[in-house]
Amino acid sequence: AAVAAESSTGTWTTVWTDGLTSLDRYKGRCYHIEPVAGEENQYICYVAYPLDLFEEGSVTNMFTSIVGNVFGFKALRALRLEDLRIPTSYIKTFQGPPHGIQVERDKLNKYGRPLLGCTIKPKLGLSAKNYGRAVYECLRGGLDFTKDDENVNSQPFMRWRDRFLFCAEAIYKSQ
Repeated sequence: AAVAAESSTGTWTTVWTDGLTSLDRYKGRCYHIEPVAGEENQYICYVAYPLDLFEEGSVTNMFTSIVGNVFGFKALRALRLEDLRIPTSYIKTFQGPPHGIQVERDKLNKYGRPLLGCTIKPKLGLSAKNYGRAVYECLRGGLDFTKDDENVNSQPFMRWRDRFLFCAEAIYKSQ
């Protein structure tokens, strides 16, 4: 029940704004709990969430809501997500990618093998120039693509435009 609350409407204290909405409508609900055989103080919990908690078509919002801060919830020693069932009505809100793998292969001129890529690390702290250098080394080393970590945006130490220019240069030089 604590996991359901923490990942939906719950907070660590009562706040005056609780009275401004019907929290029951938006609460995640733990509808079944069963002990794990042979394991003391371990349980499998089944939690359901109202679809109104999730933005239509947003995988990011759905996963952030379900597994975001709840994994740091101090009331639990450990937590593991083992299964996720998404209603068909919600799945239908996802538009899907604008094109398939064939378009990616055509753009890269890579066929008959897996496409190989990586996320540049460290995820934060590199200058735009050093980020571009890392991209170059990855591509020269045989990778087909690199990607930014989710935390990379346009921070003061690596503005988006600078990163774009250094990465474009890296791509050009690596070919």
